[in-house]
Amino acid sequence: MRAVVTRVTRASVTVDGVVVGKIDEPGLLVLLGVTHSDGPEQAAKMARKLHEIRALRDEESCATTGAPLLVVSQFTLYGSTRKGRRPSWSEAARPEQAEPLVDAVVTELRERGARVETGVFGAMMAVESVNDGPFTLLVET
Repeated sequence: MRAVVTRVTRASVTVDGVVVGKIDEPGLLVLLGVTHSDGPEQAAKMARKLHEIRALRDEESCATTGAPLLVVSQFTLYGSTRKGRRPSWSEAARPEQAEPLVDAVVTELRERGARVETGVFGAMMAVESVNDGPFTLLVET
């Protein structure tokens, strides 16, 4: 499992002109990708990392501050550009494997007490964010 995590002052995701998830205060925008070898163990580990990562100002985390997270599924995080000019998506998990694992990360975050907003799995989404810093990390399990 792989996530691009950006510290933001606000972020939103829109589908078909409708805002489906947004955070209007400092928190984390999480673009989350799943690969073939991922399972429930990786989902739980990713949720813990996302909740506890000290990426907010003053080395705080969402766990310590209650800051929100906006989690957006993104299979393209497993795109490979090693050969040629066209990305290969062979490392990205198929939707029937990936969607339940993205949902498991969100569920685990909420069970930990995190405030979580989401995009819509598989939809064409417009993601807007105002980066804070900028501060962006690649988080892997």
